[in-house]
Amino acid sequence: MMNFSESSTGDITQKGYEKKRAKLLAPYVPQTQGVDPALQKESRPPQMPPPSAAPASSSSSSSSSKFHRARSGGARDERYRSDIHTEAVQAALAKHKEQKMALPMPTKRRSTFVQSPADACTPPDTSSASEDEGSLRRQAALSAALHQSLQNAESWINRSVQGSSTSSSASSTLSHGEGKGTSGSLADVFANTRIENFSVPPDVTATTSTPSARPAAIDLPPSGIVKGMHKGSNRSSLMDTADGVPVSSRVSTKIQQLLNTLKRPKRPPLKEFFVDDFEEIVEVPQPDPNQPKPEGRQMTPVKGEPLGVVCNWPPALEAALQRWGTTQAKCPCLTALDVTGKPVYTLTYGKLWSRSLKLAYTLLNKLGTKNEPVLKPGDRVALVYPNNDPVMFMVAFYGCLLAEVIPVPIEDAGGQQIGFLLGSCGIALALTTEVCLKGLPKTQNGEIVQFKGWPRLKWVVTDSKYLSKSPKDWQPNISAAGTEPAYIEYKTSKEGSVMGVTVSRVAMLAHCQALSQACNYSEGETIVNVLDFKKDAGLWHGILTNVMNKLHTISVPYSVMKTCPLSWVQRVHAHKAKVALVKCRDLHWAMMAHRDQRDVSLSSLRMLIVTDGANPWSVSSCDAFLSLFQSHGLKPEAICPCATSPEAMTIAIRRPGVPGAPLPGRAILSMNGLSFGVIRVNTEDKNSALTVQDVGHVMPGGMMCIVKPDGPPQLCKTDEIGEICVSSRAGGMMYYGLAGVTKNTFEVIPVNSSGSPVGEVPFVRSGLLGFVGPGSLVFVVGKMDGLLMVSGRRHNADDIVATGLAVESIKTVYRGRIAVFSVSVFYDERIVVVAEQRPDASEEDSFQWMSRVLQAIDSIHQVGVYCLALVPANTLPKTPLGGIHISQTKQHFLEGSLHPCNILMCPHTCVTNLPKPRQKQPGVGPASVMVGNLVAGKRIAQASGRDLGQLEDNDLVKKHQFLTEVLQWRAQATPDHPLFLLLNAKGTTVCTATCLQLHKKAERIASVLCDKGHLNAGDNVVLLYPPGIELITAFYGCLYAGCVPVTVRPPHAQSLTATLPTVRMIVEVSKAACILTTQTLMRLLKSREAAGAVDVKTWPTIIDTDDLPRKRLAQIYKPPTPEMLAYLDFSVSTTGMLTGVKMSHAAVSGLCRAIKLQCELYSSRQIAICLDPYCGLGFVLWCLCSVYSGHQSILIPPMELESNLFLWLSTVSQYKIRDTFCSYSVMELCTKGLGNQVEMLKARGINLSCVRTCVVVAEERPRVSLTQSFSKLFKDIGLSSRAVSTTFGSRVNVAICLQGTSGPDPTTVYVDLKSLRHDRVRLVERGAPQSLLLSESGKILPGVKVVIVNPETKGPLGDSHLGEIWVNSPHTASGYYTIYDNETLQADHFNTRLSFGDAAQTLWARTGYLGFVRRTELTAASGERHDALYVVGALDETLELRGLRYHPIDIETSVSRTHRSIAECAVFTWTNLLVVVVELCGCEQEALDLVPLVTNVVLEEHYLIVGVVVVVDPGVIPINSRGEKQRMHLRDSFLADQLDPIYVAYNM
Repeated sequence: MMNFSESSTGDITQKGYEKKRAKLLAPYVPQTQGVDPALQKESRPPQMPPPSAAPASSSSSSSSSKFHRARSGGARDERYRSDIHTEAVQAALAKHKEQKMALPMPTKRRSTFVQSPADACTPPDTSSASEDEGSLRRQAALSAALHQSLQNAESWINRSVQGSSTSSSASSTLSHGEGKGTSGSLADVFANTRIENFSVPPDVTATTSTPSARPAAIDLPPSGIVKGMHKGSNRSSLMDTADGVPVSSRVSTKIQQLLNTLKRPKRPPLKEFFVDDFEEIVEVPQPDPNQPKPEGRQMTPVKGEPLGVVCNWPPALEAALQRWGTTQAKCPCLTALDVTGKPVYTLTYGKLWSRSLKLAYTLLNKLGTKNEPVLKPGDRVALVYPNNDPVMFMVAFYGCLLAEVIPVPIEDAGGQQIGFLLGSCGIALALTTEVCLKGLPKTQNGEIVQFKGWPRLKWVVTDSKYLSKSPKDWQPNISAAGTEPAYIEYKTSKEGSVMGVTVSRVAMLAHCQALSQACNYSEGETIVNVLDFKKDAGLWHGILTNVMNKLHTISVPYSVMKTCPLSWVQRVHAHKAKVALVKCRDLHWAMMAHRDQRDVSLSSLRMLIVTDGANPWSVSSCDAFLSLFQSHGLKPEAICPCATSPEAMTIAIRRPGVPGAPLPGRAILSMNGLSFGVIRVNTEDKNSALTVQDVGHVMPGGMMCIVKPDGPPQLCKTDEIGEICVSSRAGGMMYYGLAGVTKNTFEVIPVNSSGSPVGEVPFVRSGLLGFVGPGSLVFVVGKMDGLLMVSGRRHNADDIVATGLAVESIKTVYRGRIAVFSVSVFYDERIVVVAEQRPDASEEDSFQWMSRVLQAIDSIHQVGVYCLALVPANTLPKTPLGGIHISQTKQHFLEGSLHPCNILMCPHTCVTNLPKPRQKQPGVGPASVMVGNLVAGKRIAQASGRDLGQLEDNDLVKKHQFLTEVLQWRAQATPDHPLFLLLNAKGTTVCTATCLQLHKKAERIASVLCDKGHLNAGDNVVLLYPPGIELITAFYGCLYAGCVPVTVRPPHAQSLTATLPTVRMIVEVSKAACILTTQTLMRLLKSREAAGAVDVKTWPTIIDTDDLPRKRLAQIYKPPTPEMLAYLDFSVSTTGMLTGVKMSHAAVSGLCRAIKLQCELYSSRQIAICLDPYCGLGFVLWCLCSVYSGHQSILIPPMELESNLFLWLSTVSQYKIRDTFCSYSVMELCTKGLGNQVEMLKARGINLSCVRTCVVVAEERPRVSLTQSFSKLFKDIGLSSRAVSTTFGSRVNVAICLQGTSGPDPTTVYVDLKSLRHDRVRLVERGAPQSLLLSESGKILPGVKVVIVNPETKGPLGDSHLGEIWVNSPHTASGYYTIYDNETLQADHFNTRLSFGDAAQTLWARTGYLGFVRRTELTAASGERHDALYVVGALDETLELRGLRYHPIDIETSVSRTHRSIAECAVFTWTNLLVVVVELCGCEQEALDLVPLVTNVVLEEHYLIVGVVVVVDPGVIPINSRGEKQRMHLRDSFLADQLDPIYVAYNM
């Protein structure tokens, strides 16, 4: 590639520049295959540069702006700045360029993430990065040369293997505002040519009066799939290309890309953790035999030089203050600066002494009464002082010491964790300044707000005018320093809790002595302090050692550094300071601004103490600063890095060198060695090396050892990295109020390899990782807090941040703000990288940066990143000085409140410890199945209802074989007995039908069918009616005429295109000779809108039954045999199959009789039905049962509930109904809609104590959580906890179980989810991890037998084994009604025999559901022990992944629990990838929060890696009338790119 720097320094116009660039890049721009180049050019959105050119433009702009770039927000975080490292990263990325890799770019809706400009979020002052996150604007120090190596790496991101549209806006949804054609690539060409034979999937939708958010219940078979046709025959022909990936969609192109990416060889996986089996033994990952191991001898503790004895050292620090305050009162002690960096006030030793005395006197004597003082010596006091007021702070600090109360300096008020510290220290009093107090938030009556988590505090202002002068005779008590606490310094732990490290008076004194000796301080020296004076080195040098040695400190606050980065250098120059205390950040800030000051001199400095010199990346900061300022008099030997920690205080510091002596060496360590905790000089490739500088020697009077970071404190070998521990008088003594944690940190006795203690001296753990090198020099390679243990290897968070910043982050990352932490997912730690994205960063740049960071980290650290997220600028939680608050960021990530604007998850690459996929055993013959599943003496898993033969009906109904005869008999015997009542939304009866009315109306319909329709017996008639009594009369009319009725849900006027094709399909498939309907629907069927959806000319005869001629029927048809067909039942399964089953007259009578007996129905009873009456048991209850049993049915159309939620429950209450039937959708509507209105229900007088059974009609596993919450909610209005139960039916037999009135209550069991995946049932205790609560689906109906069968071998299984449920009963359907009478399917599903073990050779029907039978301790009605049937789920819905069988609902349940904003969830698979679709009910900012949560929970609970996460609007997941999700339908819409998703994340 070319270097652009010459061309761009001249002033080249944009157009000329574009031309020049195009020419230079021409050879490198790959042509998209099969697309005319001109076309390619046209179709790009105008405002986007061709992606392949982007890297070039960035290089030119960065080099040209060297001379005039403003201080923009794009600075890198300077802690980590290292040119050596940057080059390594570039080299590593260049290596990747050979692999043409295509990451599918996520799809997002444009509106979702409108970034507000950074300045709008926060005033410029607070937003700049921090104290810890130093961030100075680094000019383009990375030369164009680095860009060259990167430019090739660009191509693998931009150009996918199949030339898909990843690089520019990836999906149609992405390009809302940009003109449609986004990039001329294959996927888009196909997306615009719709493939004709893919008709819009039809839909059988309920007519809803008010279209609700979710399009009304939808039954959606994809075009023309009918059971009985081969499953494979039609589905694949929709839109597949050769490799089975439909071409008509962008989505599938991306999935193909994802698969291609995933096929790339991964690094060798770890040894599998465990075999996912019954016992599931968790193995520890075996170490790599080639990994480096420590070879040195065991280290011996290293001693510092002895603490010198100087005769005039004071007995206590307060004594030093007294001495200088009384003898050297005029000497300056502390100078404070104003915001411009000019000295504004100097505190003298005399003033410090007198003001501290006044404060001490006031604290002890003026706050309470004489008898009840507020403060006693030893009490803790919080110090709340702003960072720009060191003078007030210093007075308060020494005032507390003189009063013998314990100061606890904290940051500005507000943090909840600080509240924990205040609580654990028992603080009731806070000192502050008047200005600060005014700024605190107040309540209306002027009191200071009680901060969250804080104890109640009394605030005391310490400004001089409020203090009382002490009487002449009052003297503070200054005793010799002992082990009593002097002050408490706060520290934030890795988990985010704030703890107080207690420092005793003797430790405070000894530490000052050690620092004075190590730094060779002499009286009267001037030091410049840029650090926070409230803690750490800023406090130790600038406030404490300062007084010990009568130094003069110039304090440069953080706010000044922000406006004038060079201020500290100017202070050193102006005051001829001998010592300066800085961080790497301050070195950088000074370098950035150094052009403004030609004439500063740093020759006076004898020590430049770099307090974060322990940061492994500090070495390049020090080098760069030295090379720039050596010409300003800075001496090389003056740079003194040091290492500190709150617990051990100063651990080591480089002593000021002798001029001309050789500078200390560097350690160039192998990153690979470091990850195994071993020190190896780097010899492999220079890309993965870490260069560290020493932090000098152990402190005077101290002793240091290195112990293993985990487990017992075993001494390390000399070539091993471990935690640095220090023993000296100068160190913390405990975490205040936390005895348990204290012991492990402050009282460590090292042990040798055999575990016996070495010596008796206790050491303090410093929290730093490092080693002692040659010449007893101390090297630090990282912090314990930043340690990431991934698969047994150690990585350092800071190192990973540095790598992220070295990938050209200027265009993407806002002010270098990157956080790295690990989260524990699936038995290992996983690395998460979160960065703030610049407001002006484009999607392209961001995605590109993310892809490259993944590679760079993989290449340099040999570790995968689990999740990389970009959040809008200024949105990460901040520490008080502006740094990123890591533990809070992690907490936000885990609870889903980080709100990323870009996210990339790489579970496929990272998670290498999944159990091995299960290998299915080869097919086995009956004999071995006997041995395998039926252990001798084990009961075969079968169950049956009561025997119909023994149940004598006293009823006359039994003598009638046909339902039509029963109706005629009732019309004569009880003509005025009302059978049906139809209610409207207001609860008023709109229509009734007595036995006679029903009979008469049926006769009239029959005569119309014969006259108008010219129908013959046996013709099929489609009934198209809204739920009501017309449907029932039409049904009996057909039977009277000898026709076969087919009930169909009418089309939905608002969504004809979706619902009419299903009607059309059933009409065609059932070969209907005629359609009976109402006038309104008849007009709809022939309307212009309908013509848009189907061909209206080909409808069969349509007859409306609104106005019937009063004509008697010549004779009522009587079928010749009961085996004749009575009606056809058509239904769409959840997998989108449309199936019709044939119901004979014998089956109808048998079914009605079984239900009558189970529910004890007779003519004086009333039941309420709130169900859809079109298929299955819903139809039977609505249309058939009342006529057979003579009870009265109150009919409530479910759609009426949408306008009146109370309708069903108030009807039940008003009519004192004992038995009611509903669907899951009705129950869910009531649970969600009335959950918070139980009081209102009571007020309306609704009482459900009359209800004996409330039955949910379903063809699925019982939804226990829904039925339980329904029972709990309405318990308060009298609903018995025993009332709610569910039914179970399937296509082959619509009613297998129904609770009924007698017999034991439904039982529940907990089964182990892991064993279910292996097709086994393992019962576990309640609360066991990974357990699933299953409930029995009601009681088996009389005359019904079930057996549990192995679906592969067709052999019976034992009790409590999982298998397919087979059923035998008089009311089983007689077969599928198909276009092609597919005999094999009929035989297999309806008339099939067990392969062995059944002497009777019973003919069974296969339900297609998995379940098991378990014998319980309960007694059945027959007096025998009760056998319970548990339904687990439909076989054709299950997902086969990794050799295991998953039920979608289990994965969906886990997902729905992960975040409050997930309204609904559905999963399906596509080319072995698991796709999870979630409906987001929160704000769109939360969309991306869901991606990691969904991925985590599915991995943790189901051992599966999610391939694609799709976030959609509420109501997008199609749900049918029974409340079941139509997953296949969703899958087809997703692949056809019809979902308009908010976000699609492709997990790598």
